[in-house]
Amino acid sequence: MSKIKKFFSRKKEEAAFKLKIGGGMGQGRALNAAAPPPSNTSSSKSSSSAYVPPKRQELSSEARAAAAAALARFEKKESKDFNTSLAAIKAQAKRELEAEQKLRSEENTAESSSSTTTVTRKNLACEGVFFRCPLIGEEVLPRKEWKAKIKEFLYQQLESERALTACLIICNCNTREKADDCIQTLTKYLENIHNHPDEEKYYKIRMSNKIFSEKVRYVEGALDFLLAAGFREIEIDGEPFMLWSKENVENDHDLPTLIDALKNAEIIQLELDRNIRVLMPSQARNTELPDDFYRISPEEIKREQQLRTEAIENAQVLRTKAMREREEQRNLRLYRFALIRVKFPNGIYIQGTFNVYEKIRDIFEFVQSCLIDENLEFNLVVTSGIKFTEDDMEKTLYDLRLIPNIVLFFTIPGASTSYDTNYLKEELLMLVQKI
Repeated sequence: MSKIKKFFSRKKEEAAFKLKIGGGMGQGRALNAAAPPPSNTSSSKSSSSAYVPPKRQELSSEARAAAAAALARFEKKESKDFNTSLAAIKAQAKRELEAEQKLRSEENTAESSSSTTTVTRKNLACEGVFFRCPLIGEEVLPRKEWKAKIKEFLYQQLESERALTACLIICNCNTREKADDCIQTLTKYLENIHNHPDEEKYYKIRMSNKIFSEKVRYVEGALDFLLAAGFREIEIDGEPFMLWSKENVENDHDLPTLIDALKNAEIIQLELDRNIRVLMPSQARNTELPDDFYRISPEEIKREQQLRTEAIENAQVLRTKAMREREEQRNLRLYRFALIRVKFPNGIYIQGTFNVYEKIRDIFEFVQSCLIDENLEFNLVVTSGIKFTEDDMEKTLYDLRLIPNIVLFFTIPGASTSYDTNYLKEELLMLVQKI
């Protein structure tokens, strides 16, 4: 195993130890709230018309942890008293479901007023896109905050693991292009020394050199790596140089080990948090997505759409099927994440955030982890009435055009619709918030 992989392994063990003793790194939305132990699950019989949930061991506890994190966020925002008893929640859901059905029937007979279609940025479908990073801590944070936290964490490791940590700083604290160029240049410096140990010209790096200035000097972590690799800054004839010496190499590292560390350095990956929410029918009307869901800014999207509309109007031609498909593909590529809502017969929704390249199977597992009975056979149906088949399970949300947001209906094969049945775990129902 390479040095860089051992470094990761050791840090993961430290993170796991901190998790066991209840430790954390800074404040955030803790995912380690106390929860009842997950119930044992067993395999259920397969059915050609129903999805058969796979065996799961940890997802139920993951759902509980996500629920605790979401509840913590809401508690910070909302301090109003709200009756969270199961009876009160079911009664409110039933009232809102009846009101929703009445409103839908009225809209079918009369055109809705244009003044009621105004959407404000205050009524977003969710607060944003959140992530977890088990290697660093237990918090659930936006990507931008995690980047700052990862940077802080890595710089704290420099004193004890300067060489290996510097490799990680180069990868995680710079743009991909700058990091790749820097690693390639540093690797070349060390390979020249290792392959030509008798040629002293490779021991010196002129700091005013154009390549060094552009690709190394101002890249975060690069100078720290050179110091750990045995270089020291000196002056020769009034000009700054970096001079290598074997005696200055950190600890017992040799050049092949340092070269391997550079080549194997990797970005610390973030895990997408589902940001689970439980919604009443009235809350589910909010469908506007925050800016985090887009690959580009909303202003750029509007400008691009306006230019396309003007081009079509100026051309004054009917669009062919191929033209419409190309337009659809361009629109889909605007999104990085998708908001999936699942509506239950009693009118309550569960909502989760997914990457656009996650699979349909991931949605089923997400819903399964939220159910009281995780062995329950169920179907998810799109608004057109189409059910997912076993062949669809490995397809992505992007493949099936389930982005940027979609509502799926929860159904039980062969069972009549019951508006009084609750399928969700009680701890998830506690996430229902008063508007």
